[in-house]
Amino acid sequence: MGQSRLLSLALVSIFLLRATERTFLGARQQPLHYLARRARSCSAPDTPAMSSVSFSHVHIYCDALKDLAEYKKLEEKLNAFGRQPFDNVAAGRDAWLALASTHGNPVTGERDPQKWTGHKQDVVEQMLVGLGWRVTGFGQTASTRSVAVTSSDNDGVKFVITAHQDKSMADFASADGHPAAKRQKSEKEAFDHLGESHLERFSQHQAGRQGVAVLGFQVNSGELDGIVAKYAEKHPKLLPPGMPKEYPGVRILEVYAYYQGEKGTTEVDCGTMLRFVECSDQNVDHSVLPGIEKVPATFDPSSLPAYCDHWVSNVVSRRGFLDTLEDTLGFSPKVDFNAGVVAAGEAQIESTVTGNEPGTFIANEQIALKDQSQVYLPINNALSEVGHVHLYLQEIGQGVQHIASRVADLPALVQRANDWRRMTGAGVSFLSIPRSYYGSLTPKYLHKVAGLDDDMAQRVVASLKAAGVVDASDIVDLDVSKEKILAALPEGCDEELVVHIRRARYGNLYALLRDNIGEETYLRIVRNNVLVDVQGEDLLMQIFTSSILQRAPGEEAPFLEFIQRVCSDRKDPVSGEPRPIKAGCGGFGIRNFLTLFLSIEVSKATKARGEAEAAGNLGLSRYYGSMVDAFTSQLDESNPVLTAISDAMTAEGEALEAGNGPEAAKWAEEKARGQQKLQEISKKYKEHMRSLRERAPVEA
Repeated sequence: MGQSRLLSLALVSIFLLRATERTFLGARQQPLHYLARRARSCSAPDTPAMSSVSFSHVHIYCDALKDLAEYKKLEEKLNAFGRQPFDNVAAGRDAWLALASTHGNPVTGERDPQKWTGHKQDVVEQMLVGLGWRVTGFGQTASTRSVAVTSSDNDGVKFVITAHQDKSMADFASADGHPAAKRQKSEKEAFDHLGESHLERFSQHQAGRQGVAVLGFQVNSGELDGIVAKYAEKHPKLLPPGMPKEYPGVRILEVYAYYQGEKGTTEVDCGTMLRFVECSDQNVDHSVLPGIEKVPATFDPSSLPAYCDHWVSNVVSRRGFLDTLEDTLGFSPKVDFNAGVVAAGEAQIESTVTGNEPGTFIANEQIALKDQSQVYLPINNALSEVGHVHLYLQEIGQGVQHIASRVADLPALVQRANDWRRMTGAGVSFLSIPRSYYGSLTPKYLHKVAGLDDDMAQRVVASLKAAGVVDASDIVDLDVSKEKILAALPEGCDEELVVHIRRARYGNLYALLRDNIGEETYLRIVRNNVLVDVQGEDLLMQIFTSSILQRAPGEEAPFLEFIQRVCSDRKDPVSGEPRPIKAGCGGFGIRNFLTLFLSIEVSKATKARGEAEAAGNLGLSRYYGSMVDAFTSQLDESNPVLTAISDAMTAEGEALEAGNGPEAAKWAEEKARGQQKLQEISKKYKEHMRSLRERAPVEA
């Protein structure tokens, strides 16, 4: 509540794995580059680097935007609210309602938190309320309106959001989502990148949907022509005529991001674009892009700065996009995720993280947090005709699946977003993660951690379930007290058993992190559905929002990801001198890839089950309930295998560090067995989901 405390996170003391190429969890990871140059704004001095490309901004096209004055009224109300002390959500709700007498209810009117839904939301309002970001730029053409939304650090994330003043994105496309008939061309806009024609083009190639239309990159002064030449030489189809555009002190190149299929042999996909911005004038006075004027903004005390981390695309040809980025920007693959890692029932995808190789020393964690020069672009393609990625491509087309941003304290950001949504009725929500991801209480668990024999372990679990401490799914009540557990335990149980029972609320996390973080932090992670992964001595925490820019429930739409990377302090074992921090430390949540895709499927099936129940269709409700059970069971069955693989990775790394080849080979074999087991689990649930689908009610 109010200002969130920063977490004090220590890491598990395990050796780093080799920085050389290695295979783990069904993924092949190339060496991640430790050097990165600082991200530069237009006013920053030039810095020599291997690649001139760094993160700049994301450009969203949406159905409608309010007047700037309306958003500023909302910001004033939010800032007044953030300055008030309150002890709980109920008190905060009362304080928010009381502010209506002096500030009104700008943007969308009064909201009931109990009726909050993720669709039909104003995306700017979601960012202002849920994330504490602010409108820092505004621009208007003859037909469009644009705002720039940023976090409290101007060098961090930048979202440009554009809408037509009179038309929705759907108005630009025919009813069936295909390109509409020829339309009369609007007058040429002074700032082409903010013009109506781009909204129309994007709409006609994205089924009339709102979405992330442009990924924007900063380029060193004098280097834009080199990128233009590469596209003209190797991918001329992707280079629109009349590029680059020139404005005072700024040149802008826009290219189409994808081919419709394989590179070179298929036509261009005219939906999503890549934008490269080159600033030659160090004193340009705009916000993010020409045509968007700077706007003063005040941030509330609980707002956290955020920084670009990676941007993810769903495409038809993963190899084609990878090759295009290599041909034009010199990007190279960093990590490949195969189908064993990213499989949810029948749904299977492959994913590759590609990126640049910037070149300045990252000396400490603060620089690693803020650096925008290390660009990572994960790319997904579907391997099956079911699942989120396939449906996204089928329903919308190729495009940006989600935008990931880094923060210094992820649990604080999530707690704030959840609290403010419950108090204001506005903001963002996050994907629900099955509680079993964090831990459960079974006789097997008690036998392992507390040394109970099978009979006593079963008696303990039965007693705890009878007392309501543990539910039918083996999940321990998050708020259970020590006294309630003691009262429920059979005679002869040691009080030390209470520690193990309470720890079962986050037992899977504890197996990774042990006592390096405290119970309060563990519970904040569980309550807020934060995912956790460990890679060597580096820690990654991540979470995914529910869909944004969604008009109706059930529609495919983009979402946001937020992560916290906790990078280990590394020293050269010989000289004792600090080593540079690894860019992208903590990896990309390889253990959590499976969880993400399963949770997406669980959320969709849970929603469908609820709709079937509301309609009184018990057969359809049971069908979707079976899907929820299957996806959850796959996660439950996969989690210990993932943990075993992670343990084998660590042991292999320690053996290699010690120069013990035979020991390393032993653990490499153990890791390979785990990978094989993961593939078998994937195959098992793929067949199970196919069987369910074949027996599905006709309405499904």
